[in-house]
Amino acid sequence: MAIDLILRRAWNARPPRGDYTQLDSAKGVKVHYTGGRVDPGIVRDHDGCVALVQSIQNFHIDGNGWMDIGYSFVACPHRRVFEGRGLHHLPAANGAGLNAGHYAVLGLVGNAGLTQPPAGVLHGILDAIQHLRDKGGAGREIKGHRDGFETDCPGEPLYAWVKRGAPRPGGGSTSAAPPFPGRLLSFPPITRGDDVRTWQKQMKKRGWSIDVDGDYGADSRDVCRRFQRNQGIDDDGVVGQVTWRLAWDAPLP
Repeated sequence: MAIDLILRRAWNARPPRGDYTQLDSAKGVKVHYTGGRVDPGIVRDHDGCVALVQSIQNFHIDGNGWMDIGYSFVACPHRRVFEGRGLHHLPAANGAGLNAGHYAVLGLVGNAGLTQPPAGVLHGILDAIQHLRDKGGAGREIKGHRDGFETDCPGEPLYAWVKRGAPRPGGGSTSAAPPFPGRLLSFPPITRGDDVRTWQKQMKKRGWSIDVDGDYGADSRDVCRRFQRNQGIDDDGVVGQVTWRLAWDAPLP
């Protein structure tokens, strides 16, 4: 699918207050989130996405004193990509001294409300990245805002996705994990079965101290929580689809 790009004039962007600094090439892209609450209703209402992008630009210009919105592009849940500063223009969102190294792409999720990136946001971010590679001189790196700058951005769910290599939703990348068993492994009560044993065996193979006994109890839950924290995802102690897949796909420390 080609990028579904919303040009600045289409989202009624304010004109920049000055001239952009030329950016001929970059190492790659840094991924961002809003850092505030994002209304989950934007998933159903694209007009809400437009209004949110406009409010971000207003804050960056009027609140931060920047010449324009700080991001190169913005991806929304509808797999649409808003043109921010655009191609070959220095962003402002990565932090002082870091903007020349990477373009900046924002996914419309926050630290409250809509926190888990929908597939459309992830696709949109990747569409923007490919656009920047094809036409903006961007290199292969995909990093989070927090890489090299002290911040929580882009939030745990989005950063965990970045650390997994930013795979395309829906099988855009191959997984070494066996099929998810179709039920959550949790405690209490103890979950028992061959699927538990399969997960325990893989965790032991990764170097975790765990009994491969087919019983998902307190000890397995503790290992799960520590593994989840290590991967930057919610540490609920439950082996769901994401935690199951990461047991095979996550890079070894």
